Amino acid sequence: MRYKLTFIVGAAVGYVLGTRAGRERYEQLRSSARRLCANPAVRNAAESAAQTGRQVAGQAYHAVSGKVGDRMPESVAERVRSLRGRGRYAGDDWGTTNT
Repeated sequence: MRYKLTFIVGAAVGYVLGTRAGRERYEQLRSSARRLCANPAVRNAAESAAQTGRQVAGQAYHAVSGKVGDRMPESVAERVRSLRGRGRYAGDDWGTTNT
Protein backbone atom coordinates (compact mmCIF):
# COMPACT_ATOMS: atom_id res chain seq x y z
CA MET A 1 0.00 0.00 0.00
CA ARG A 2 2.83 2.39 0.86
CA TYR A 3 4.47 1.85 -2.50
CA LYS A 4 1.20 2.46 -4.35
CA LEU A 5 0.69 5.69 -2.46
CA THR A 6 4.28 6.75 -3.16
CA PHE A 7 3.78 6.01 -6.86
CA ILE A 8 0.54 8.00 -6.98
CA VAL A 9 2.12 10.97 -5.21
CA GLY A 10 5.13 10.78 -7.53
CA ALA A 11 2.90 10.63 -10.58
CA ALA A 12 0.90 13.62 -9.35
CA VAL A 13 4.05 15.63 -8.68
CA GLY A 14 5.42 14.69 -12.09
CA TYR A 15 2.21 15.72 -13.74
CA VAL A 16 2.13 19.05 -11.92
CA LEU A 17 5.76 19.78 -12.74
CA GLY A 18 5.47 18.63 -16.33
CA THR A 19 2.08 20.00 -17.23
CA ARG A 20 1.58 22.98 -19.44
CA ALA A 21 -1.86 23.66 -18.00
CA GLY A 22 -0.37 26.19 -15.61
CA ARG A 23 -1.28 27.49 -12.21
CA GLU A 24 -5.02 26.90 -12.56
CA ARG A 25 -4.62 23.14 -12.95
CA TYR A 26 -2.10 23.06 -10.12
CA GLU A 27 -4.57 24.80 -7.79
CA GLN A 28 -7.31 22.39 -8.87
CA LEU A 29 -5.12 19.37 -8.05
CA ARG A 30 -4.07 20.90 -4.75
CA SER A 31 -7.65 21.53 -3.66
CA SER A 32 -8.60 17.98 -4.66
CA ALA A 33 -5.75 16.58 -2.58
CA ARG A 34 -6.80 18.66 0.42
CA ARG A 35 -10.40 17.48 0.12
CA LEU A 36 -9.20 13.90 -0.07
CA CYS A 37 -7.06 14.29 3.05
CA ALA A 38 -9.94 15.94 4.92
CA ASN A 39 -12.35 13.12 4.03
CA PRO A 40 -13.35 11.26 7.24
CA ALA A 41 -13.29 7.89 5.47
CA VAL A 42 -9.70 8.46 4.32
CA ARG A 43 -8.67 9.62 7.78
CA ASN A 44 -10.28 6.58 9.40
CA ALA A 45 -8.60 4.24 6.92
CA ALA A 46 -5.23 5.88 7.58
CA GLU A 47 -5.71 5.61 11.33
CA SER A 48 -6.74 1.96 11.05
CA ALA A 49 -3.70 1.21 8.89
CA ALA A 50 -1.41 3.00 11.35
CA GLN A 51 -2.88 1.12 14.29
CA THR A 52 -2.54 -2.22 12.49
CA GLY A 53 1.05 -1.34 11.62
CA ARG A 54 1.84 -0.55 15.25
CA GLN A 55 0.32 -3.86 16.37
CA VAL A 56 2.25 -5.87 13.78
CA ALA A 57 5.46 -4.03 14.66
CA GLY A 58 4.90 -4.82 18.35
CA GLN A 59 4.33 -8.49 17.57
CA ALA A 60 7.45 -8.59 15.41
CA TYR A 61 9.45 -6.90 18.16
CA HIS A 62 8.37 -9.48 20.72
CA ALA A 63 9.03 -12.37 18.33
CA VAL A 64 12.51 -11.15 17.48
CA SER A 65 13.44 -10.17 21.03
CA GLY A 66 12.26 -13.60 22.25
CA LYS A 67 14.59 -15.31 19.78
CA VAL A 68 17.52 -12.93 20.11
CA GLY A 69 17.24 -12.46 23.86
CA ASP A 70 20.32 -11.12 25.61
CA ARG A 71 22.51 -11.57 22.54
CA MET A 72 21.47 -8.16 21.21
CA PRO A 73 24.05 -5.44 21.89
CA GLU A 74 22.90 -2.93 24.49
CA SER A 75 23.27 -0.01 22.06
CA VAL A 76 20.81 -1.64 19.66
CA ALA A 77 18.41 -2.57 22.47
CA GLU A 78 18.46 1.02 23.77
CA ARG A 79 17.77 2.40 20.29
CA VAL A 80 14.79 0.07 19.87
CA ARG A 81 13.42 1.08 23.27
CA SER A 82 13.76 4.77 22.42
CA LEU A 83 11.98 4.26 19.09
CA ARG A 84 9.14 2.35 20.73
CA GLY A 85 8.67 5.08 23.32
CA ARG A 86 8.70 7.91 20.82
CA GLY A 87 5.34 9.04 19.53
CA ARG A 88 3.22 7.55 22.25
CA TYR A 89 0.21 9.65 23.10
CA ALA A 90 0.99 11.97 20.21
CA GLY A 91 -0.77 12.67 16.95
CA ASP A 92 0.57 11.34 13.71
CA ASP A 93 0.92 13.09 10.34
CA TRP A 94 -2.79 12.68 9.65
CA GLY A 95 -3.79 14.48 12.83
CA THR A 96 -5.11 11.31 14.41
CA THR A 97 -4.14 9.91 17.78
CA ASN A 98 -2.13 6.82 18.53
CA THR A 99 -4.89 5.00 20.33
